[in-house]
Amino acid sequence: MANAQRGNLAQQPHAQLMKCSPIHKPHYSGFTLLELVIALLLVAMLTGMIFSTANSSLVLGSNVVKTQNEEMLHQAFFDFLGNRLNSLPGNTRMELTFSDSGSHYLSDLTLQNVPMNFTWGGNERTAKAIRISTVKRRSGLLDIVLSYYEDPILEESNPDQGPDAGNTPAPDDVKPFAEIILLSDVAYFEWRVMDPSTMEYQYDWEHQGRLPLQMELNCSFGRDSEPIRHVFWIPQRQNPATYTRQVQQNQQQPGQAPNPEQPIVIEPTPP
Repeated sequence: MANAQRGNLAQQPHAQLMKCSPIHKPHYSGFTLLELVIALLLVAMLTGMIFSTANSSLVLGSNVVKTQNEEMLHQAFFDFLGNRLNSLPGNTRMELTFSDSGSHYLSDLTLQNVPMNFTWGGNERTAKAIRISTVKRRSGLLDIVLSYYEDPILEESNPDQGPDAGNTPAPDDVKPFAEIILLSDVAYFEWRVMDPSTMEYQYDWEHQGRLPLQMELNCSFGRDSEPIRHVFWIPQRQNPATYTRQVQQNQQQPGQAPNPEQPIVIEPTPP
């Protein structure tokens, strides 16, 4: 008995040592480095998606506004040509020349005896002739240039000598006093005119004493734009000089029957 108690007493310190509670490490609540990296990646992806969507919306809106502005500019250009061609007087002299540049034609359309009064550089000027030219650039695209001339640039006939008189050539050194670029970056710009005598289209017009019946414009405003075909009607009007000469001839021949197509001129009776 005594030995057993001694043995138990000898084992008690070791038992106490074995029953000692373990040391607890402090526990800190927070995010690990991996979680922070994943969160930053998610935030970066969401931010990029938001900025990408906003940028796409801005680009789309800008393209829509640009397209609308270009369409308005092209419509204004066609309206300008239509108003000018519809209001040509009977004594207008027209010349259309072209040259082959390989892929398309380059043309020069000249209209004379179409007075235009406007202010240029603070001074009032009168243009007796205008010319719409296609100018080729180094990029291969074209510029549509409108030139104003203060002096005639086409041959003018002398009305006092009759319609069969010789023409007076215009000087070669006549230069425009104003030039305006109507359109830029045009892919091609080709005119065709309809001859009233043959009812056929042609690329040139040298009959300066008369006007064509129609004018056809084939153009493309840019490399990727669709081709456009626009037709202009030209009203046929009588030359004022010819009309005046016919009236004078009718007045000089009192016995001749009046022409129903010509107006009757009644002179006032002197008191």
